[in-house]
Formats: sequence, structure tokens, C-alpha cells
Amino acid sequence: MLQLGTVTYNIAKEWDLDTILKRLEALKFEGVELRTGHKHGVEVGLSKDQRAEVKRKFADSPVELAGLGSAFEYQSADPAKVRENIEGTKAYVRLAHDIGSPGVKVRPNGLAKGVEPEATYEQIGKALREVGQDAADFGIEIRVEVHGATTQLLPNFARILNHADHPNVFACWNSNPTDVVDGSIRENFALVAPKIREVHLRDLTDEAYPWRDLFALLAGAGYEGYTLAEIPESTDPDRVLRYFRSLWLAYQPTPKSA
Repeated sequence: MLQLGTVTYNIAKEWDLDTILKRLEALKFEGVELRTGHKHGVEVGLSKDQRAEVKRKFADSPVELAGLGSAFEYQSADPAKVRENIEGTKAYVRLAHDIGSPGVKVRPNGLAKGVEPEATYEQIGKALREVGQDAADFGIEIRVEVHGATTQLLPNFARILNHADHPNVFACWNSNPTDVVDGSIRENFALVAPKIREVHLRDLTDEAYPWRDLFALLAGAGYEGYTLAEIPESTDPDRVLRYFRSLWLAYQPTPKSA
């Protein structure tokens, strides 16, 4: 069965951690991805004791920590910038380990100007291999968001994963409009299906995206992880999240009878 959660981007970006746990439990959401830079304050600057407290709060709650969401990216033409992002990822991996997060989300974010696309795909892939190996030593998955102009196109994204060529580098399906080709996501989904470890869902009322097909493809691939609402903020977030959960339930594939 798929699991339902939310990303704090942006519906819960102004909630502190206690509010996140209390409200999501009441709304029957099972997990959360904590996006960096939000009010929850779960960041690399936390002390050892503060990290232990975050871990305890999740242990005491039915709401699981589905992952940490970073904005680290590796496409820059400046090697120093790429190294800064690699080292930042490693620090974030240690935070994930200390608080009990199973994974860290990173992303490509387009192409470097004046550089051949394939060279950039290779550069991103090599960076992912390095952080993937580092994270493996801590039992943390690296989950690469299908993101960025050009890099979110699944054939290009698959190139990046091929260059990474590491068993601890996975995909975060991002439900982008560009996934859809001739009304279907099946061909693009197949490019990364074995690597999917996390799913971001957009507004489920968007009829241009084949949500029912996505849910069926995830089920067919044996995916049992989190599908996370990544939706805009609202003046009435509880009501929006209740509606989101209702649609999410409606899209669940009907189990085949024995």
C-alpha cells in the first residue's frame, strides 16, 4: 500500500515541528518530508541534544519522518560551488542519521551555461555517486528529485542516474507536467521505475496529469513508500489537506480479487 504524507513545501512551511506532528496526526497523514529553510527548524546547526530531541518527538508520534528535503544541486560550472554543495549534502546526511530520517532529497536544477549537456549530466552523476557512497556509510538514501529545466525531462534525468551508477542513489518522482507524453506517463515512468524511493504529488485536481495511471504504475512496480503532497500554502491548510487525502484515497488502485 502507498503511504500518504506531505512536504512542508509549501503547505506547512510556517508550522513548527510540534504543530506538524499534531496536525498531521489529526488529519490522518502518515509522514512528512521536512524541507530545509522552513519554520520547523530541523537544520544542520542543531546540537547533539537538539537532534536527539527531534528524533524522540518522531518516535513518540504516529507521524513518521519520511525524509529530509534539501536544495543541494551539482550542475554549476564553478567547481568550488559544486564542492560546496557536495560537502553540504554530506553534513545534511549526518543530520538525517542523527534524527532518524531514512533519506535526503537533492536535485539537479538545469544545465550549466556554455557547457555541453552530456558533460553536465556526467558532472551531476559523479557528484551523486560521491554523496551516495558517503550516505550509504550512514544508512541514508540519496533521493534525486526529477527537477529543473531540461534535467526534469526523464530521458535526461535517466542519463544522470546512469552516470551516478550507484546503488544508493535513487529517484524522487516529482509529478511534473513534462512527464506526460501523448496523454501518458508510462514510457517516462519506465525509465526510472526501479529507482523510485519517494514520490511528490502536486494538486490532485489537475486533470491534465494522469493521477490514476501514476498510482496504478506505482502499485504495479511494487512501490510501498511515501506519496507526499507538495502543494501551495493555503489560508485553510487543514481543509485543503483533508480534500487532498480524500482524492488520494479515491485514486488508490482497486485490489484484484483472488
